[in-house]
Amino acid sequence: MSRLGSSLRYSKFGFVFKLSGLLRTMCDTASAVSSEGESKKRPLQDIDTTDSKKQCTEPDRVKKRKVALLLAYSGQGYLGMQRNPGMKTIEEDLLTALLKASFITEEAFNTPQLIQFQRAARTDKGVSAARQVVSIKLPEDSKVEMINNHLPEQIHVLAVKRATKGFNSKSSCDARTYSYILPTFAFAPSNVEPSESYRITSEVMDSVRSTLKIFEGTHNFHNFTARKKPLDPSANRYIMSFEMGEPFICKGLEFSELRVKGQSFMLHQIRKMVGLTIAVARGLASVHTIHRAWKTERLDLPVAPGLGLILEEVHYERYNQRFGKDGIHEPLDWSEVEAEVTAFKENFIYPTITESEVEEKSMMTWLETLHLHSYSIREDNLSHGLATLGQAADMVEGMGDGDHGLVTLARAAAQVVQEGHNVMYNGDSNQQPSPNIPSP
Repeated sequence: MSRLGSSLRYSKFGFVFKLSGLLRTMCDTASAVSSEGESKKRPLQDIDTTDSKKQCTEPDRVKKRKVALLLAYSGQGYLGMQRNPGMKTIEEDLLTALLKASFITEEAFNTPQLIQFQRAARTDKGVSAARQVVSIKLPEDSKVEMINNHLPEQIHVLAVKRATKGFNSKSSCDARTYSYILPTFAFAPSNVEPSESYRITSEVMDSVRSTLKIFEGTHNFHNFTARKKPLDPSANRYIMSFEMGEPFICKGLEFSELRVKGQSFMLHQIRKMVGLTIAVARGLASVHTIHRAWKTERLDLPVAPGLGLILEEVHYERYNQRFGKDGIHEPLDWSEVEAEVTAFKENFIYPTITESEVEEKSMMTWLETLHLHSYSIREDNLSHGLATLGQAADMVEGMGDGDHGLVTLARAAAQVVQEGHNVMYNGDSNQQPSPNIPSP
């Protein structure tokens, strides 16, 4: 037993001795490699990190946030706000500037949906804006000056504010305010010849203001747009206010500003409202025509020139109440850049309107076409049948205790007639329907 114990102890110490020798040998070898192979190591500065740095600084890898971008522009020479391939538009120039400033990638430039690009309101050819708002995802350090460096002087970014992730400049909007600047001779009574020397009287101004007041409230504005069916619920629009400002003189002409605030507007709606108001003032139509236009008949109404129309403001009252004081997001009221907005209007928008009117006489020329409109039912393949059905529905509905089933039947029949004939409201029987485009 003692011999076995001695053998085990001997084996144990022998193993430990051999292990210690092995470890000593390994340490000596490592030391030799360290001293002799120092020059064989690759210097730290020789490592190429260019590619990794590029990956970290590429625009698509930079942290982006949803922002509200405020811009002003003169619409002269542009075919509207909305991007249209091959056409000169405000959005095309804006996206190009963002690309040149390295705030968006080539991919985002070609497909703006990738950066959640959305305009608050579409403006048509020649229409200007004092406070257009775009929602978009941009790098956190995006500077207004860097964007403006790549924009023409008639387009100017005024501010960029951080917004919530779900902010959409169009759907988050409560209302929009537009103005329309025009020479006051457009409102000259029927017994007065419009001329550049005309000066509006207080009586005429009161009459015009009374006419504008009729548009306020919720009405069916299908007659004040294109490609909108009389029975389409989306034709109902809410006008909050419609006012006329005091006249002012510019380059020998007297101008006035009409200002309308509404929840939303359809294509040509404001210009047709202005056109009919002028027709009433000129004695070519009566105020009854306005009320009649809200019925189902399709009337022949004029569209005022686009030159004087300006998108003044986009309102975000509900958004501001909910997020404007949360300590993270700023309210979207833009009061801090009001002086810049005024300066841009005075330098680029107002001169464009007034000088173009003096030189091109667009309003004077347009007035000469007013008498060509009938202000009555359009003469097309659809008007008689549709008007009859619509009048029947309006008559039964106006009886108070009438048969609601008959009203529904009449309106449904009108819908079928309209869709079956596929006749559009501009009198072009070959034109196919297209989706509604929300714009004044």
